[in-house]
Amino acid sequence: MTDASGSTAATKATGDERWLIALDIDGTLVTDDGDLSPAVVREVQRVRDLGHIVVVATGRSAANAYPVIKDVGILDGFAVASNGAVTIRLDEQHPRGFDPVEVITFDPSQVLGQLIDSLPDAHFAVEKADGSYLFHRHFPAYALGDNNVETPLEELVKHPVSRVVVLSPNQEVEEFLDAVSRVGLHSVSYAIGYTAWLDISPLGVTKSSALEKLRLVHGIRADQVLAVGDGRNDINMFEWAQAGGGIGFAMGQGPDEVKAAAAAVTAPVTEDGVARVLSGFEGILFSRSLG
Repeated sequence: MTDASGSTAATKATGDERWLIALDIDGTLVTDDGDLSPAVVREVQRVRDLGHIVVVATGRSAANAYPVIKDVGILDGFAVASNGAVTIRLDEQHPRGFDPVEVITFDPSQVLGQLIDSLPDAHFAVEKADGSYLFHRHFPAYALGDNNVETPLEELVKHPVSRVVVLSPNQEVEEFLDAVSRVGLHSVSYAIGYTAWLDISPLGVTKSSALEKLRLVHGIRADQVLAVGDGRNDINMFEWAQAGGGIGFAMGQGPDEVKAAAAAVTAPVTEDGVARVLSGFEGILFSRSLG
């Protein structure tokens, strides 16, 4: 098939030919400074133009994720926020640019009680069902978005929430990991970031649990899933993708345990790792066809 200039044009994938491509935001699409590379934007748009489904899957709240999703050029379809607790439908006509289609909440009182006892100097925040945050000590400005209210600690346990966030800036990561391990959070799912940072979701809720629902909605084959991420909360994405015969790519700057969980490692976010994965997407398809 050729276009008006005589060059070869790719055939748009349909039906069983389509892939679901799941992309994390922080450390994957954008750098720690929030920079989004034009090369990444181009490659995301290119694979979408080929007919494949690109879904952003992030630990950020929906409101905090949407500006990046929009900047990447994804204005329709679905996205996964709050580590799987919130799924949104993107809609340019909606006042916020998106409409929540699923919000999963839990009672945070028990887990917060355990963590407050074990980490008395930590900073705690909760994400309410409407996407707003309550926090009792300072958080970085980028972490909670614009809709947040400082409140006494006892107020954090009074509402159903989709996420609990714990920040312990005065602890080393290993010390923090040990403290969290001793708590034994059996009632919820949780993922720990690079720093002394903990995201807690409802039991069984992860990025992959939400992505699996979207895979079924779109009718994508389980072995045609590709996931790219850089953090510990992306390990379940890799495991989910690879269990079905798909592929997980870890970003080059990620922790060793994250890279070990992935099938392959791409370049760091500062070297456009996502763009490199997507620019080689046809090569992945070709190698699969030979298998």
